[in-house]
Amino acid sequence: MTARAADRARYDRATAHLDAPFAMVDLDAFDANAGDVLRRAGGKPVRVASKSVRCRALLERVLARDGFAGIMSFTLAESLWLARSGFEDVLLAYPSADRAGYAELAGDPKLAAAVTVMVDDTAQLDLIDAARDGGREVVRVCLELDTSLRLLGGRVRIGALRSPLHSPAQVADLARAVTRRPGFKVVGIMGYEGHVAGVGDAVAGRPVRSRAVRLMQATARRELAERRAAVVRAVRAVVPDLEFVNGGGTGSVQYTAAEDAVTEIAAGSGLYVPHLFDNYTSFSGRPAALFALPVVRRPGVGVVTVLGGGYPASGVAGRDRLPVPYLPPGLRYDAQEGPGEVQTPLLGSPADDLLIGDRVWFRHAKAGEVCERFDALHLLSGDRVTATVPTYRGEGLTFL
Repeated sequence: MTARAADRARYDRATAHLDAPFAMVDLDAFDANAGDVLRRAGGKPVRVASKSVRCRALLERVLARDGFAGIMSFTLAESLWLARSGFEDVLLAYPSADRAGYAELAGDPKLAAAVTVMVDDTAQLDLIDAARDGGREVVRVCLELDTSLRLLGGRVRIGALRSPLHSPAQVADLARAVTRRPGFKVVGIMGYEGHVAGVGDAVAGRPVRSRAVRLMQATARRELAERRAAVVRAVRAVVPDLEFVNGGGTGSVQYTAAEDAVTEIAAGSGLYVPHLFDNYTSFSGRPAALFALPVVRRPGVGVVTVLGGGYPASGVAGRDRLPVPYLPPGLRYDAQEGPGEVQTPLLGSPADDLLIGDRVWFRHAKAGEVCERFDALHLLSGDRVTATVPTYRGEGLTFL
């Protein structure tokens, strides 16, 4: 029996009492993936990206391990909820326009001590000040560095369109503007090199593109390491007591950790290992988060239909953003239908061995987004379900 066949048999046995559709996390794989992230971080603390987990119980589980420290959140409302839930170090990774949230933050000493907000523009400071509603707590601020690679005098730009702060001087200027402003304190710098951490460099069937990506990423890593070090020196000249410099992502952990200027690494998707991470040479993890859909029709030879399945991931629309039928191996979508809003036909010889009520196991393209489709995660250890825990959705929370 192959490893995948053994996993399928184990998953089916462990969840035989459950009615699909449902989602599950294999804790053995989840814990092994966490260990791999820590190994690649080389002793630097890892801040967990909550958008890639979206389950409070699993955030608590991974943060209980030595080596993981703090959360990187994705909305201000989520950040405040996590802080009220007992998480003491929450870095909001994206600027916010949540005025009510800022009023709550500035008016509560506990929240103000636990949550750090992201800025890259003085206009964001203006919005926070206008939203304070009498709150006088000092707001902790992180400055975001644009990590994009710029070539040919800036005519070519590779990387996400995020912060406008690219040069050491630009980041230091904003640091000075924040320090001159009452009610704010610069505590950190963040730079997410998505073109390194979030782009696969070993795409099956595309060897030329894969080599080009590897060349680009090697160039980008060298350029960013030099520039990020210069940025940190420039900001420390303004803010000597800077608390942290955050960088990286699941696909670049070991490379970012090698930079002396970086004090902590961000990672989250590497815990679940969605299928977009099959195309990386930098690490190899174990799929931990899957969802099961039931067979409800057998339209003909080599075809079954499962309930649900239309769960595309964010990003540029394409086949790589679709969930993949994972177990049993060998199933594929009908090119005329794809994964549907209510039902999904699947083609391939394994379909002839599936009966009404059997499960097909899928992997999502991205990590935490699958939790927006399910209100609970069934946690497997070995060959049994040991707990069922709510996702954010299961707690009645839809932050985005």
